[in-house]
Amino acid sequence: MTRAEFIRSLGLSSGALMAVYCLGGLTACSKEQPDPDPAKPGDKLDLSLDLNSPTYSKLQTNGQFAIVTDQPIIVARKNDGTFVAVSKDCTHQGAQVTYQAASDRFNCPLHNSNFSPTGSVLNGPATSALKQYKTELNSAGTTLRVYEG
Repeated sequence: MTRAEFIRSLGLSSGALMAVYCLGGLTACSKEQPDPDPAKPGDKLDLSLDLNSPTYSKLQTNGQFAIVTDQPIIVARKNDGTFVAVSKDCTHQGAQVTYQAASDRFNCPLHNSNFSPTGSVLNGPATSALKQYKTELNSAGTTLRVYEG
């Protein structure tokens, strides 16, 4: 018996199932879900980004930034060519920050909190810093390691 046949045998339509999921307190229909964090509790984040991949190729250009897929991180390549990485969610209300190269800061578009490249609060309403990660570019300039120290 397939899943669809089983559900039909219970007499539940797909609309009824969606109502159960959405109204029953489960999060299947919630729009405000944090990005999954595949790291286990206690594990330190340590990943490598391929700067030749379409996802991270813009990090080859000074002043650009990228959101790390499936991780709570934003990485920016500053105008001087160095890399910085911080948590991507504003500590005020969780909106995703962006990097502003002209002012060398991370900005939350929701309430305009600003953070330094190290994640410290420049102005609120946020009062807590973004978490900072360490970065290390390989000698070929093609892979960026982002990790917790």
